[in-house]
Amino acid sequence: MQRILRYLTHPQVQIDPEIPVPEWGLSDLGRERTFTICNAAVLNATVKIASSSETKAVETGSIIADALGLDMECRELMHENDRSGTGFLEPSEFEEVANQFFAHPNISVRGWERAVDAQSRIVSEANTVLEKHGSGDILLVGHGGVGTLLYCHFAGLPISRSQDQLPGGGCYFSYDIDEKRVLHHWKVMEEFQ
Repeated sequence: MQRILRYLTHPQVQIDPEIPVPEWGLSDLGRERTFTICNAAVLNATVKIASSSETKAVETGSIIADALGLDMECRELMHENDRSGTGFLEPSEFEEVANQFFAHPNISVRGWERAVDAQSRIVSEANTVLEKHGSGDILLVGHGGVGTLLYCHFAGLPISRSQDQLPGGGCYFSYDIDEKRVLHHWKVMEEFQ
């Protein structure tokens, strides 16, 4: 029986420049989108949910875990790439720096965690979850930046923003655990149904 790992990014958040980014929670739209997928038949085979410990990921994973009657494991090292070097950036400036982050993975852009280091960390976390896993599917809940780095690793591709999730977040990709291959590129979470 095929075992699948799905990596889901949190959907829209409540942006507040006065609050550290890891503490941002889901917006009303983000919560609504998450609730809409809870009854998706494709999630019925899920036996394990692991989430980043950032608030927005915990909220996303908790909604789904509660609906499926599962416990959720929070993993500190599944966090988004460390951007504390700049803190909050206005959207246009953020996009510029994010482009540089992916284009120059071996360099710390403006104090951000290097992409190669963030990739190594998220791959290690995913492998740790996989090593302890038996039968059934796994859902990892996290973030777009490190999710893209994980996707690139699983797909055997170089780090590139061309592999980034779709705008708005709340996207997922699927990976065949036993055949060790990506089953599809990013899709919006509503396509779970």
